[in-house]
Amino acid sequence: MTVRTTRRVFLSAATMMAAALAATACGSPQDTATGGGDSAAPVKVGLVYSQSGALASYGKQYIEGFKAGLDFATKGTGKVGDRKVELTEVDDAGDPAKAVSAAKDLIGKGTKIIAGSTASGVALQVAPIAAQNKVLFISGPAATDAVTGANKYTFRSGRQSYQDVVTAKSFIGDPAGKKVVVFAQDGAFGDANEAAVKTVIGGAGATVSSVRAPASATEFTPFASQIKAAKPDLLFVAWAGTTAPAMWQSLDQQGVLSSTTVVTGLDIRSSWPTFGAAGTKISFLSHYFDGASDTEASKALKAKVNTIDLFHPDGFAAAQMVVRAVQEGGDDVDKMVTALEDWSFDGVKGKMTIRAADHALLQPMFQAKLTGSGTAFTATAQKSLTGAETAPPAVAMKG
Repeated sequence: MTVRTTRRVFLSAATMMAAALAATACGSPQDTATGGGDSAAPVKVGLVYSQSGALASYGKQYIEGFKAGLDFATKGTGKVGDRKVELTEVDDAGDPAKAVSAAKDLIGKGTKIIAGSTASGVALQVAPIAAQNKVLFISGPAATDAVTGANKYTFRSGRQSYQDVVTAKSFIGDPAGKKVVVFAQDGAFGDANEAAVKTVIGGAGATVSSVRAPASATEFTPFASQIKAAKPDLLFVAWAGTTAPAMWQSLDQQGVLSSTTVVTGLDIRSSWPTFGAAGTKISFLSHYFDGASDTEASKALKAKVNTIDLFHPDGFAAAQMVVRAVQEGGDDVDKMVTALEDWSFDGVKGKMTIRAADHALLQPMFQAKLTGSGTAFTATAQKSLTGAETAPPAVAMKG
């Protein structure tokens, strides 16, 4: 486990007072900087995320976005009131046990704000630690729906799986009477996606079935033929791993891509070449891609990272939430929680709202298409869905 500590300076209170009166108002952490707490002590923020391991590329985008978000939220000055913010970065390598150990260590050293969690399994293990120790936890790219409503001390700065599937549903309009097929690999990942589609799209009136392939499969023609014969109105593809290029090629060769609407998630930029010639024939649900929005936050982020990728906005939003929490709550974690609940702010994606009931992060989602080929693919937004349109159903707070 590696640890790296940096210090950032935040904007003084004298320059930002306009929005301090309304805790639930739509705004930006730039609007207020009261700070609170011990004015002589630094604000300790622990960032526990994947610097190494399978999700290291996601983690890299998250931390780049977080630091850009801090600069934006504080106008580059690095203080909340008169207090410096001390960031301690810890690599959990995607391992829940390492993340829990890191969180406990940080809490033991007086850290009251933990952010990060690139992996869903990590977020689900850190959330109870936050509740037990009454510290603020802001989960990052982890998409599992279970983070929402986990407990009063747990928030999220990224989207959740339900919002992905609702975006997929938007491609076929009213699902009533429509036929939907889920194509996925056997295993937990495929199970979760099939269950989500049945709940969200099937629950809206569609008939949902699945075609499942062994994770070890390398020949996909039989599966493609089975899908084409089913004549679905929508094919939802949930796939991971190195067999993706062969899978997409088979769907294309068997005429599936030209006979129905095929939807899948648009992953990080480096994965786009795996779609091959099929890339321009697929409809994509998207959390974010460079150019999906034209907000002040997106302009500030782009100036820092040059090309915005999938999980940069998650880090950026987390920083905005941290600044808001400290400005309004000082060292009082319960006040931090209150300050974040029902707060709306202008993020990279557009208007973001933290629902008080369960801490779901309501946010825009996007329909996208690719043009070009290989490393020269370019994504363009076909439609933007509002936070209200993609809002998950409210759940009871568990703790």
